[in-house]
Amino acid sequence: MKISTVKKVFAAGAVLAAMVVLFTGCNGNSDVEGKKFLNIGTGGTAGTYYPIGGAMAEILNKEIPGMSASAQSTGASVANVNMLGVGTIDLATVQNDIAYYAANGTEMFVDKKVDGLKGIASLYPETCQFVTLKASGIKSLSELKGKRVAVGAVGSGVEANVRQILAAYGISYDDIDAQYLSFAEGASALKDGNVDVAVLTAGYPTASVQDIAAQNPVRLLPVEEEIADALIAQYPFYTKTIIPAGTYVGFNEPVPSVAVMAMLVAGPTVNEELGYKVTKAIFSHLDRLQAAHAVGKQITRDSVKAGMSLPMNEGAEKYFNEK
Repeated sequence: MKISTVKKVFAAGAVLAAMVVLFTGCNGNSDVEGKKFLNIGTGGTAGTYYPIGGAMAEILNKEIPGMSASAQSTGASVANVNMLGVGTIDLATVQNDIAYYAANGTEMFVDKKVDGLKGIASLYPETCQFVTLKASGIKSLSELKGKRVAVGAVGSGVEANVRQILAAYGISYDDIDAQYLSFAEGASALKDGNVDVAVLTAGYPTASVQDIAAQNPVRLLPVEEEIADALIAQYPFYTKTIIPAGTYVGFNEPVPSVAVMAMLVAGPTVNEELGYKVTKAIFSHLDRLQAAHAVGKQITRDSVKAGMSLPMNEGAEKYFNEK
């Protein structure tokens, strides 16, 4: 064999070896020089998922010997599910309704079902908030026929929430002027008087709603209990919740609504052993999540199965059954 050929073969082998190291470094169950690499999908850096994911990574690095976990900013739930499916991340924060759609091949995952997803735990509620200005005079979701409603971006979890909730009131998109806007866009349109209602699904208090309330008196529209019960019977990932009075300045009424749950979800790279270690580390140090963000105070052992829309990781289930 010519020397030049040997060099080419050697170089190709080196590239292949580097690719193998890079690939195995992305798998939660793979060791590289004694290190366990774990990528955690979160959301945008300005949102809730990112600081919670960062705190989780810190806990895992400190409490699991040889762990090298990192939080990764992503496009949130839908993007996280797709990345879990192909193994580019190992854990992620995902809304339980999005996880349900992905596992069952419905809504934005029609013909794109994602296999191998397992729940670690439900974390905290993300409440469906229908926001209007007090000046609109709207007090009930039953009054939305003919109104301009910012229903969320096309293909988003928020848009699915709006469609499902309004259907429980006997209202379809044919009955309203549906505006497919992200909540940032919807909030701006609400302030400018270009829509009558803007909808978001997020933990409260939500900064965007606080911003609106600081400039214009707002009203949150309730989801009445009987409607919530019918909705939950059809879509078991919803839970009932109450937005406390005074959550937003100038609006001092408690508001019944429904919520989906933010979940910690594992992909196929997280086996039973690693799932157990991850769950034990996080739920033995919840004080660190509470210090990372206000919603951390809502993460408790009591609600780990609330709205659980996936089979649980065997290791997580083992840990919670021990106590």
